[in-house]
Amino acid sequence: MIAVAGCSVENSDDGGEQSTSDGDDTNTTDNGTTETGGEELPEDEGNELVVATYAPFIDAPSTSPGAWLKEEFESRFDAEITYQTPSGELNHYIEQQNAGQEIEADVYVGLTTDGLVRADNNATEQLFVRDLDVAGLETVKDGLDFDPEGRAIPFDTGYISLVYDSTRMEAPETFDGLLEEEYRGDLIAQDPASSETGRAFLLHTIHEYGEDGYLEYWENLQDNDVRVLGSWSDAYASWSEGEAPMVVSYSTDQVFADMEGQDLAKHQIRFLNDQGYANPEGVGIFANTDTPNLAREFIEFLLEPDVQGEIAQRNVSFPATDNAELPADYAELAQEPPEPVTFSYDELQGSVDGWVEDWERQFAGN
Repeated sequence: MIAVAGCSVENSDDGGEQSTSDGDDTNTTDNGTTETGGEELPEDEGNELVVATYAPFIDAPSTSPGAWLKEEFESRFDAEITYQTPSGELNHYIEQQNAGQEIEADVYVGLTTDGLVRADNNATEQLFVRDLDVAGLETVKDGLDFDPEGRAIPFDTGYISLVYDSTRMEAPETFDGLLEEEYRGDLIAQDPASSETGRAFLLHTIHEYGEDGYLEYWENLQDNDVRVLGSWSDAYASWSEGEAPMVVSYSTDQVFADMEGQDLAKHQIRFLNDQGYANPEGVGIFANTDTPNLAREFIEFLLEPDVQGEIAQRNVSFPATDNAELPADYAELAQEPPEPVTFSYDELQGSVDGWVEDWERQFAGN
């Protein structure tokens, strides 16, 4: 495996800085670059780390992890974090690269399997550093490593489910049940072309009905007046305002509801067909970063037990590691499906773009 950088910088007892080897086979060359397993990466230029991510990761300071991570990281490292949350999320950086523009971000928080597939299918050059080797990687749970090229280090995971208000209705137990007349207009979902949550739900329907059957299923959902909004935030806000009793979201929803002191009866979880689509998230380092050492330290920081616990609670997710520090009641609120399902990178490669495009054409035409 190729490390991003071979040494870290930490404060010594006298207030200065000392370089400490982390055991990787690295050398600093005469021109100021760092060799890592034959790959040369530049030394850090400055101490600002630009972190690209999706808006909900930072836009609610009382619950989202972004503000806490920034404060905690800056207090422990000689660094400053600046966030970027473009509306196109990962697509924004793919388009920037293809347009020949400089990517002014160092790491991306929120990589998914299909996101990496999109990058590989559409980016003209390598977007992320490959074969990352970071401290703490051995604590990541088995089965969460979704990138065969080692670009994305898992930092949390979630399961797509329905969230519903049981004071208004009882949710169906199956995908077919959503098509029944009694649930007409009761579901809010997200656009799979612009939302990771919406894409995961679409992939779950493909997993259930196959390539030859999922478009017919969605046509039937449209006939039953499903509402599809652009983002998870838009969909969840509309659901919270009572515009429909069901929304596509995550099976950790009661963690958020409990933190906010809300009625858990209005935040019930339904795993359709007793399944939840597993959607691990990873963090990767942009290939053109000018702060590779700092980026690596940030990933190692994200994998620390206390940080993993904070991310899980604030991002309303499951931790990626097996040693995260969580409250005793967390497992009671964060629900795991009887049967997790997902598509692998190889299964999505060469397929997911076409599936989404076919969905867009049909949905827009109906």
